[in-house]
Amino acid sequence: MKLLDRFLNLVSNLLKSAGALALTLMMLITVVDVAGRFFKHPIFGSVEIVGFLAVAVTAAALPHTYKVGGHVGVEIITRFLPRRMRLLLDLFTRTLTLILFSVVAWQMFVYTKDMQQAGEVSMNLEFPLHYIVLFLAVSLTFFSGTILQQIVSTVNQLRKGTPR
Repeated sequence: MKLLDRFLNLVSNLLKSAGALALTLMMLITVVDVAGRFFKHPIFGSVEIVGFLAVAVTAAALPHTYKVGGHVGVEIITRFLPRRMRLLLDLFTRTLTLILFSVVAWQMFVYTKDMQQAGEVSMNLEFPLHYIVLFLAVSLTFFSGTILQQIVSTVNQLRKGTPR
């Protein structure tokens, strides 16, 4: 399990770096495009490129954000529950989340294949859209692995009775 944890952490860090790079590129393209519009030379396809990069930023950020607990959580009521009950509730919600995102990742792979066979491309740049969907599917797969990693951690905490 340690090898899987190290692998998922490595991929999470790589995706985090890819997301940071994509966010930086979004900023640069937007700035250059706005300046180019002022001088009557905008970047052709900049809206499409920024849209693709936005998907990359979102997909790449999911595993790391989940791992560090950076997502939004409402704990007004649950903080008053006993520790074991909170862990059981965490286990339940994480299991549902794993099921949801595993199904979504699987369907994204199916959709990738359909888009590739159909030859769908973006409107202006004619970039094959299945690459974007494939990146999202792979990211969601690693996100599901990160959720599974957290489930195992929660189960271990329940068995040992040790604090988080």
